[in-house]
Amino acid sequence: MSGSHIAIPTILKVGKGVLENIGSYIQAGGMERAVIYFGNGLIDMFGSQVMESLKEAHVTVLEYKEMDSINIEDIMEMAFAIDAKAQVIVGIGGGKVIDAAKYAAYLRKLPFMSVPTSASSDGFSSASASLTVNGRRTSVSARLAYGIIADTEVIKSAPVKYLYSGIGDMVSKITALYDWIFEERSGYAVVNDFAVMIAKKAVNSFVRTPFESIQDDLFLRELLDSLAMSGIANEIAGSSAPTSGSEHLISHALDKMLEQPQLHGVQVGIATYLMSRVQDHRYMRVNRIFTDTGFWDYVCTLGLKREDYAQAIDLAPSIKPSRHTYLHEEKYRELAKEILREDEVLKKVFG
Repeated sequence: MSGSHIAIPTILKVGKGVLENIGSYIQAGGMERAVIYFGNGLIDMFGSQVMESLKEAHVTVLEYKEMDSINIEDIMEMAFAIDAKAQVIVGIGGGKVIDAAKYAAYLRKLPFMSVPTSASSDGFSSASASLTVNGRRTSVSARLAYGIIADTEVIKSAPVKYLYSGIGDMVSKITALYDWIFEERSGYAVVNDFAVMIAKKAVNSFVRTPFESIQDDLFLRELLDSLAMSGIANEIAGSSAPTSGSEHLISHALDKMLEQPQLHGVQVGIATYLMSRVQDHRYMRVNRIFTDTGFWDYVCTLGLKREDYAQAIDLAPSIKPSRHTYLHEEKYRELAKEILREDEVLKKVFG
């Protein structure tokens, strides 16, 4: 009888000041030659700290630059130009640079170190990357992080909208899991119970965290830990089903439709509340966390249009025709549009 084999990060460091020890973490993994990619403007902010730490740990930096392209051809060209002596690729920044670095690591079969500078989504821990392929944002296979180094002091320095995005993305596991179970009941999928357990523990741990401010160290650690656990749930499932359901399809539809979409987790969060009402599942909990964290207050300032979300609901099934979420059934799409018009919370969001 054969068991399952899953990859998990070897290094997970989440907390205050961990970035200054990045050199020792890389060196402890037996890696001495690194390629480092920073997000735009981040060398000025964190470059000297990172370089000093690597120097102290006797880690040689073979290449060191800022990048912001997520064009798959640019990343392929960059990946195959990497020095053959490289032993690790480090991505420091937001979603774009982490996606680019993890895809380059995947192409070159090298370990990848994920160093997020914001907590805007679970992308820093997932084995997929959102890249531009033929002019369209597309999800492609990538490298699961060998190590995750998330410094809560660094996360605090990012604009607060990224935290709201991370909160939206984390809470979405509630509706995503319910969609996956619905998919199994409808005969379209087989649920992995262990992946469900990990994703459920991640979101429950997060929504029960006491906090006075979303900048509290404990709150940020819980958010980052829970987002990291979400990546592991996907790895166990062999797909993004435990953490991405109908609420993500709405967000992906908005990305396709709108010239200037909102942050991924912000769109996902709004769609999560909507879908929790459609599913009649934990919507009071979703509303409470969004109220208490200030997520709703932030969203109300964005001038969002109800008709965009109505259109995204109709477009959602075509985003992933192989799935069978609630929105893949017409009666639930109609219900979602009715709730979008009549729900008191959403009336405030859309003005």
